[in-house]
Formats: sequence, structure tokens, C-alpha cells
Amino acid sequence: MFFDHLVLGAAGEFLNIGDIIATLVIFILLMLLLKKFAWGPLMGVMQQREDLIASEIETAEHSRQESQKLLEEQRSLLKEARTQAQEIVETAKKQGEVSRQDIIATARTEAGRMKDSAVQEIANEREKALAAVREEVVALSMLAASKVLNKEISVEDNRQLINETIAKAGDIQ
Repeated sequence: MFFDHLVLGAAGEFLNIGDIIATLVIFILLMLLLKKFAWGPLMGVMQQREDLIASEIETAEHSRQESQKLLEEQRSLLKEARTQAQEIVETAKKQGEVSRQDIIATARTEAGRMKDSAVQEIANEREKALAAVREEVVALSMLAASKVLNKEISVEDNRQLINETIAKAGDIQ
């Protein structure tokens, strides 16, 4: 080659252009072979890896959104449960108050009934006591009258005298 030794290097040496061209051709061939057999499959693997990572990120994001949705649902259910619990407590308080009022009303009614019964019983006993006192007064009066008159009063006279005395005792009250 004629141009092999024509190029002079910086240090005063000649450069071999044929070697440079051969190296350049081999380098380009090597690059093409690497692109076809190494870079292509390597880039395919890298693309698959990138797709896998993107898919996992998308799946993770979807899972995060689902978790967030479930968390919100759980919070909503918890809030609803608390509200229901409070309503149950309020209802129980109201029912307790109603029961308390019913018990008080029943107790007052029973106390009133017992009081009325006691008043009636006292009135009955008073009437019995007054009747007994009247009979005693009549008996004593008859005894005194019979002693004064010195005679026995008949049963009919006795009964009439008792009735008159009872009537007079009732008018005195």
C-alpha cells in the first residue's frame, strides 16, 4: 500500500493506515455483531425487566389504592358501629327512665291504695269502737236506771231504750 507510510505521526513516526482501516473495519463488524447478538438480547432482557418492574409498581399502586379503600370502609363501619352503640345506650337510658317512672307511679298508686285501705280500716274500727262504747253506755244507763227505778226492764223496753240512746249519741257527734 502506497499510503501506508505517508502519514507522519507527531513523534516523527509513520502511521500504518492499512492497520487503522483494518482495525476500524473489525471494530465496526464487532459492534454490529455485538448489537445483533449481545445488545439486542440484552436490551430485550432489560426491556422485560423494565416491564416487570412497571407491572409490579402498577400492582403495588393498585394494592395501595385497594388498601386505602378498605381502610376507609373500615373507618366508616367503625364510625357506624360507634353511632349504633351510642343509640343503643341512649335507648337503654330512655327505657330505664320510663321503667323508673313506671315503678314510681306503681309504687305511688300502691301506697295510695294502702293508705285508702288503712283509712277505711281505721274508720271501720272507729265505728266498731263507737258501737261498743254506745252499747256499754246503754248497758250502764240501764243498770243505773233499773237501780233508780228499782225494777227490771223487759227485753223490748231494753231494745227500745238502746235504740233511743244510740240515736241520741249519734246526734251528739
